Amino acid sequence: MLLAAAIMLPAAACSATGSTGSTGSTGSTGSTGGEKSCAIQFTYQNRTYEDVANVDFTVGQKLGTATKPPCNDVGGQDGGEESPEGVIAYRVEGVSPEAAIAVGATPGEAVFVASYAGDELPLEVQKLIDGS
Repeated sequence: MLLAAAIMLPAAACSATGSTGSTGSTGSTGSTGGEKSCAIQFTYQNRTYEDVANVDFTVGQKLGTATKPPCNDVGGQDGGEESPEGVIAYRVEGVSPEAAIAVGATPGEAVFVASYAGDELPLEVQKLIDGS
């Protein structure tokens, strides 16, 4: 039985989940490891934002429209490339829009995305994650 559990654990660890929003004015994103064919990215006011896992946040006022770049996960081959998709951008309470925004069709569906500086999260986003 232990052998079966040892075999199942790596298989479960390899499955990935996407971001999830909430049904109210607060949200919590959650994504786990695993390979993604296309990163969850959005652009807003000439900044690129990426999905951040496990952040409890409160959606604020509507800011405008963010753009989800097309996913080209076919390695540059012709055919089937998507067009950019517009989605509503919202302020995240307690964080400047330069550091992070929430994106989604409604505040309840919005997911948290942050603007990275290299591999580093902005300090105010890290404080939100840490609960400081």
